[in-house]
Formats: sequence, structure tokens, C-alpha cells
Amino acid sequence: MPVVKRAYQYRCYPTAEQEQQLAQTFGCARFIYNWALALKKTAYETDKTQINYVALSAKLTALKKAGTH
Repeated sequence: MPVVKRAYQYRCYPTAEQEQQLAQTFGCARFIYNWALALKKTAYETDKTQINYVALSAKLTALKKAGTH
């Protein structure tokens, strides 16, 4: 039986306030992704080891508690 693939396309029209909130949310997500990627790259380049999810989660918690980025 062949597999049926479907795709849906949506368009949204956020208000100015929603646009600002979305931009802030995407900016935060981009910052955290790049921060974690830099940690993983540095660890691999220096020690040839990888940082796992648990270690990244602990470092993220410490970053949040420090209140700085």
C-alpha cells in the first residue's frame, strides 16, 4: 500500500503586539540554540568529547539563574 503524504500551509496575520512577542521568542530560541552549539563545538574541539542533554540542561539552568546572557 503506498504511503500518502499531505502538506498543509497556513498563513497568520499577527497584530503589532503579537509580532513583537514572536520576534522576542524567536530571538531567545536562536540565542539558546547558538549558545548550546558553541558549548558543544568547544567541548569537541578541546577534549574530543560530546556534551549530552543532561549536561546542557544543567548549564542552561545555571545560565537562567545567573540572569545574564
